[in-house]
Amino acid sequence: FELKGAGGHARFRELAEAGGNTVRLWGVGDGTERTLDAAHAAGLKVVVGLWLGHERHGFDYGDAGAVREQFEKTKADVLRFKDHPAVLMWGVGNEMEGFGNGDNPDVWRAVNDVAEMIHEVDGKHPTMTVTAEIGGERIASINRWCPAINLHGINSYGGVHSIPQRYREAGGVKPYLVTEFGPPGVWEQADNDWGVPVEKTSTQKAEVYRSAYAALAADPLCLGSFAFLWGHKQEATATWFGMFLPDGTKLGAVDAMTRAWSGSPPANRAPVVEPMEVVGAAVVRPGAEVEVTLAASDPDGDPLRTEWVLLAEDEDRITGGDYRPTPPAFPKAIVASATDRARLTMPERGGNYRLYAYVRDGQGNGATANVPLRVDGDASAETRGAATALPLVVYGDDAQGSPYVPSGYMGSAQAISIDENDRTRPRSGATAMKVTFGAPGGWGGVTWQSPANDWGDQPGGFDLRGADALEFWARGARGGEKVKFGYGILGRDKTYHDTAKAEAEHTLTTEWTKYTFDLDGQDLSTIKTGFYWVLAGQGRPVTFFLDDIRYVVDAPSAPAPVITPPVVEAEAAEPE
Repeated sequence: FELKGAGGHARFRELAEAGGNTVRLWGVGDGTERTLDAAHAAGLKVVVGLWLGHERHGFDYGDAGAVREQFEKTKADVLRFKDHPAVLMWGVGNEMEGFGNGDNPDVWRAVNDVAEMIHEVDGKHPTMTVTAEIGGERIASINRWCPAINLHGINSYGGVHSIPQRYREAGGVKPYLVTEFGPPGVWEQADNDWGVPVEKTSTQKAEVYRSAYAALAADPLCLGSFAFLWGHKQEATATWFGMFLPDGTKLGAVDAMTRAWSGSPPANRAPVVEPMEVVGAAVVRPGAEVEVTLAASDPDGDPLRTEWVLLAEDEDRITGGDYRPTPPAFPKAIVASATDRARLTMPERGGNYRLYAYVRDGQGNGATANVPLRVDGDASAETRGAATALPLVVYGDDAQGSPYVPSGYMGSAQAISIDENDRTRPRSGATAMKVTFGAPGGWGGVTWQSPANDWGDQPGGFDLRGADALEFWARGARGGEKVKFGYGILGRDKTYHDTAKAEAEHTLTTEWTKYTFDLDGQDLSTIKTGFYWVLAGQGRPVTFFLDDIRYVVDAPSAPAPVITPPVVEAEAAEPE
């Protein structure tokens, strides 16, 4: 089986049309059966990931009880899906060894125990475990402790071209798959003069995908590879790893993989862009004007349109792939724009920002480029929240995401499970958030924080002055669930606290219901905890759903005027 794969949870029809034949999942959840069915309908095979706990997330491989519980869960998942026709193999864990030396034998024994179990209950599908690159003792540990693992999966970015040589030099003997590859990671990319990473354009990234695939395909020990990511995500920036835009627009990486997998380019190709250039200084005073230019063309001669977006810089860049919210956007900063240029007025607050250009050809294809900018001024007393645009989404399908992170677990945290992409019956859009508190007694809750995992010891939060209300929608799975909701949980006993707070308990019904906190007269200058829920155990597991959590204003802002220079049609070009 010549594996031609991508990592992702959707857009399977596009993957098959591009010549791909396999999709990789990282874990099993409520939607796995639907995902397998959809992949099978598209003619794709699936590497089903069995997520194993990460020590950096608090999982203790020295805790025999926790390891046994994890083993039983993975066994139940294997038994449930082993006969599905889409299953190709099992991925036992993903980077569970962490980012250190990768030599904890307890981790690898647990991996091998799962693999042995799979071979006992499922004789049809091989086993693989996936590591973060191949440094340290990863290969030696798998060779020693994991005889039941058939293949070594490797996530590699900046060093992917040299994997064939380095894998053998490190003692690798098992067949391997490169389970994630793409542009160099933010941890591998050079920073600019003020310490933020410079991102490649989508055109430059496409070349990385092409050359990496070619290097791996030439190695007989490599049984295939998975381009990352067949979708989009916020990680370091809004565009670093995604091969699509949130609206489904295909970027140059899709073109590169289409040619690699099928031998031919797509009928209509993505636009080509050069790195964005700043006219003048990229570091300016608060409220200063900045102008940028962008050279873009289309190989098919399609007319182009550019969307310009200014976001605050995500300063928490090295996250190991963990969920990251999209930073605040500043739509009012764009004062004039055209396909090849934009003029903007920078925010008054000092700090780092990034200007994105999203170029589209009207045929479902696009290109991206961005440039870091800096306001060299008062970051405004550390105890004051950062400026942000309104309305602000805490949770929802809005493409701009949320600056708050649901990271503050309270009470019986082990009894809490959250699925941020539940598709059962969303209030709007494609997904809602499913929350389950599994303990019959005790209490638990989750707070949306800024920064993540902070309880008032670090500066952060956002200046939400101008918001009229905090609105959210909720429903219960059974009806009758009693849940407290609120914002502003950090009191003035904390060094960095919320300047306003409110809480209310609601009894949920099975129908979506809108709830509102009136913010009139509240001091919203620093809101570090943008939303939270708390409930007490109610004798049995409690499940409820949340959607469209937003800080809203009465009147929408007006769009920026458009610069209209002479239109220059791009000349058609032959593919490389």
